[in-house]
Amino acid sequence: MKPIKSICVYCGSGFGGDPIFTENAAALGRSMAEQGINLVYGGGNVGLMGTVAQSVLDHGGYVTGIIPDFLKSREKLLDDVQETIVVPDMHTRKRLMFEKADAFVALPGGIGTLEELVEQMTWSQLGRHTKPILMLSTKGFWKPLLTLIAHMREQGFIRPGLELNYLVAERVEEVIPMMEAAARRVGIVSNEEAIESQF
Repeated sequence: MKPIKSICVYCGSGFGGDPIFTENAAALGRSMAEQGINLVYGGGNVGLMGTVAQSVLDHGGYVTGIIPDFLKSREKLLDDVQETIVVPDMHTRKRLMFEKADAFVALPGGIGTLEELVEQMTWSQLGRHTKPILMLSTKGFWKPLLTLIAHMREQGFIRPGLELNYLVAERVEEVIPMMEAAARRVGIVSNEEAIESQF
């Protein structure tokens, strides 16, 4: 049994300034499809978000898109996905993305990508889940955030016992093996009572 059956991918609704970002989004989508891992994502067909979803579809994979009603026209729904869920607001979108995913990957993106990534790190820190969280730091993209996290730790705001659980990959080929290894090591738990009984 594969430990990870679905991955939620957070990424930009733009392409960024380097073609490698798009190449890696497409490569991740292909890898997920070839390994039978479903994609959960924000539902649009623009930028890296559309690239990863289209790549999963092009290689025979399954895609669940979750999009708030107000973003349907701006982010343009990707019509070919097997499952599209339109929700009333961002909070419902994020909760459903969490519930439907066994792991989370953050590709390069903007403030929305950062917010979704940090929220999952916070929930994990508070013992709400043990799902793997990974940053694909293409060309060092996430290095400033990692520096900030180290600074928070040095200043005493990330304390022993409240460590952050995250993985960092430099190459797209490392993403799925690293997350599967983490899932096998700690298990995937999202049952709040089960988690809280361990603390």
